[in-house]
Amino acid sequence: MVSKSMENLLDLIEKRALQNKARVAIGVRNPSPKMLKSAREAHEAGYAHVLLVGNKKEIEEIGTELEIIGTNDPERTLGDLLKSRYIDAAVRGTAGASQTLAHLKKILNQEKLHRIALLQTHEGNPFFIAPVGIDEGNELADKIEFIKLGVEYIRRFEIEPVVGILSGGRLGDLGRNTRVDQTLAEGDFIVNRMKEQGIDAKHYTILIEDAIKEANFILAPDGISGNLIFRTLVFLGGGDGLGAPILMDDYVFVDTSRVGGHYTKAIMLASALVGKHDTTVINREQK
Repeated sequence: MVSKSMENLLDLIEKRALQNKARVAIGVRNPSPKMLKSAREAHEAGYAHVLLVGNKKEIEEIGTELEIIGTNDPERTLGDLLKSRYIDAAVRGTAGASQTLAHLKKILNQEKLHRIALLQTHEGNPFFIAPVGIDEGNELADKIEFIKLGVEYIRRFEIEPVVGILSGGRLGDLGRNTRVDQTLAEGDFIVNRMKEQGIDAKHYTILIEDAIKEANFILAPDGISGNLIFRTLVFLGGGDGLGAPILMDDYVFVDTSRVGGHYTKAIMLASALVGKHDTTVINREQK
């Protein structure tokens, strides 16, 4: 039976990673001991066979026992390795975001890249959030596409998504700001559209503190606010970010922030997702 609870999600991800032990490459630019240590920890834990993609000399100067794919352009090499199937999955690591994603989009023939981040609150509660890219989710159609793709993705973990739509203010704030008015109207529209498609969704306006109590998938008003939510939680609020998988059917790529420097869980997530892209969407829980 499908569950709406996220309580055991991290255990499930770890179990799948240990079963898969996929070949996961991570991009390395300006390597640090902390970054390489986290990659080694994922390898030694048995989550994945980890490969480092970056400047071999710089990596070896710090020291590692992991396999190195030497390149001065990890942003391009990551995509090439994924496309060629030499690796099962890729994690961006410290490779540059714009270059990596642009090349990935080109080589995999993706018109747009949709990412959904898996975060964990300070209290240990995991939840999904999108959009998190500063250039994502600016159009109404894009927001709806994020929900559709995100819902399919979350169901692969045998979890029924409960979508919490956020907007720029409370309903009582109507008329104060045209941008806020637009997000409020879009929030109501999206909820109605999702309910027509059998997706459990609710508009929480700006009250993210209420949404997180009930929803397991948060839709931010746009990518800028989603990115700010992510950074505030992870870098200021004592939470954790496990990575942001790109929602694709045939390849596994987990995006990460270069801030923080710890990638063990992102590698674990990438390995767990290998082989899950063709999973049949599970029927909704009967109410």
